Amino acid sequence: MSKDLKTLVMKFGGSSLKDSERFQIIASIIAKRAKEYSRIVVVVSAMGNTTDRLVKLGYKVHKSPPRREFDMLLSAGERLSIALLAMALDSMGMPSISFTGSQSGIITT
Repeated sequence: MSKDLKTLVMKFGGSSLKDSERFQIIASIIAKRAKEYSRIVVVVSAMGNTTDRLVKLGYKVHKSPPRREFDMLLSAGERLSIALLAMALDSMGMPSISFTGSQSGIITT
């Protein structure tokens, strides 16, 4: 299959995104794979234990938080990760843009 028809989806979890050094390592991995694939989609989790901290914070503020607001709170961790990874890629000369699932047209339930 030629490179222009190949798409790669990569997923990186929270422990692999625990600090700025890890973002640079992941960006290097992505840059290497970009030589083989014309399109790369990267899915990331929130950094380290960010989600756990946000859950605890949400429940400290409200015993039974409204689902929509709780989802918005938890998505903040992923939004931090996607922005930082896009910056790490750009610092390596690999322009990229971050999208949330809804911005990309993906609908989750």
